[in-house]
Amino acid sequence: MQRLIAAALCTFSCLAMAECPDWPDLRAETELTALAAQVAEWDDAYHQRGLSLVDDEIYDQARQRLEQWQACFAAINATAAADPLDGAEGPVAHPVAQTGLAKLADAEAVKEWLATRSDVWVQPKVDGVAVTLHYRNGSLFRLVSRGNGSHGQDWTDRAQLLQAIPLALPVSGELILQGELYWRLQDHVQAEAGSVGARSRVAGAMARQALDRETAAQIGLFVWDWPNGPRDMQARLAGLIAMGFGDSAAMTLPLDTAEQAGDWREYWFHHRLPFATDGIVLRQGQRPEASRWQAQPPHWAVAWKYPLRTAVTRVREVTFSIGRSGRITPVLQLEPVQLDDRLVSRVSLGSVKRWQQEDVQPDDQIAIALAGLTVPRFERVVWRMQQRQRVEAPRPGDYHFLSCWQASPGCEQQFVARLVWLSGKHGLDLPGLGPGTWQTLVESGLVDGLLDWLQLDQRRLQQIPGIGEASASSLFSSFQLARERPLASWLRALGAPPGADAIPAENWEAVANVSLAQWQAEPGIGATRAQHLHAFFTSPEVLRLRQRLHEAGIVGF
Repeated sequence: MQRLIAAALCTFSCLAMAECPDWPDLRAETELTALAAQVAEWDDAYHQRGLSLVDDEIYDQARQRLEQWQACFAAINATAAADPLDGAEGPVAHPVAQTGLAKLADAEAVKEWLATRSDVWVQPKVDGVAVTLHYRNGSLFRLVSRGNGSHGQDWTDRAQLLQAIPLALPVSGELILQGELYWRLQDHVQAEAGSVGARSRVAGAMARQALDRETAAQIGLFVWDWPNGPRDMQARLAGLIAMGFGDSAAMTLPLDTAEQAGDWREYWFHHRLPFATDGIVLRQGQRPEASRWQAQPPHWAVAWKYPLRTAVTRVREVTFSIGRSGRITPVLQLEPVQLDDRLVSRVSLGSVKRWQQEDVQPDDQIAIALAGLTVPRFERVVWRMQQRQRVEAPRPGDYHFLSCWQASPGCEQQFVARLVWLSGKHGLDLPGLGPGTWQTLVESGLVDGLLDWLQLDQRRLQQIPGIGEASASSLFSSFQLARERPLASWLRALGAPPGADAIPAENWEAVANVSLAQWQAEPGIGATRAQHLHAFFTSPEVLRLRQRLHEAGIVGF
């Protein structure tokens, strides 16, 4: 069904937990007006031109955000929300109003909704374009687009080309069907492929002045209700089957429990279907007379959508992570948002160049998704704040593979990253030494240089707040293991560039005295790598570390 015209039930529970922006009225008016204009632009493109400029998930969340801000700044009259279907109203009245659907937030909400109802049925929520089919004495009288629920566009001329819509049915009198025009897909698995723009394809095709036969053949029909049909659901389904809508009837199934609803939701999310879906629909078999239906979500039918594939959230802060080699990675600290079964509060942008290209700043609203269903991934900026707080990135020239060997101002991140690498599996493989432990040692002032920990004994470790006798003993034992590690492990631990082991060596001099030309002559080591290796082994900082290791009696130095 098309974009829902009413505030979803989940909106209130979700937005109740959201914080109101700390804005003066003037800024609030500016920001709300801009977002309202953006949403209105999306509405106009979708309903007037059949173009979906953003995914429906993004649209829904943007509208929810707008409604939240409007609730926060209710006194600002200039930002009254426009109906999402303003401008979609057509000249033709629906014989029975299209109601739309409210959305339930989770399994608990489904359980509560079912608790007071009986004779409930479940259907897949087909992701397409809603229409009304009106037959008179067996002949198709009119096909009407959803429009604003009470009035829509006359698409009867297009129906002549749609193979999915029978122009004649073996019935008499008035017959009114409501359903979804969908884009035919082959073995479509929603959990894997998403909606693949299926709804937009149908909307775009139906919005054209002329519909070609090849495109028309790609459009199917799912009948999800018979408003003026029999009162009993079983009788309505039997009638649909008799009229040739057996595929739709076969996917309208009796439901007893919330667990069953969850099972069907999972099944249709992961099962191969001929169309895109975005959740399930729960319907009571018994409902009011069709003449009483209104263009607003009813009490007798609701939707339970699939987990978000794409979530929209606010950027709280832009930070920069500086790694062991000096690589600067922008990290967006986010207003926490649920994606599948994960609560996501940060996402990496990979490089400063990409951050600059995407132009992401604090308070911007961005879309994120899960890459491979596990790793949060930045998708796009959905909209930018009108009043923006610009953040400056660290200067790339200040950080490189030979910088930050001490915990000096500005070097804290890279220095701790060096320590973590040194004790990690790629370095000395020392147990019990992770980022938190190293951070504690640095903050205590006992580790200010990369090798200061070699001089620490158990007594001094035990004096650090948070480190007890057992922890101090364990750390000291781990430090002692470092003295047993071979030269090759120490070279990796110190951060020697890849390829340092290309020349077998038992002591420092054997590898440190290799010339630039000799490095470059080694197989697999090009000019750039050779320069890095030569620079590392001749760096004054590295030579000072080598001297300390020599004095500490480490084998090979």
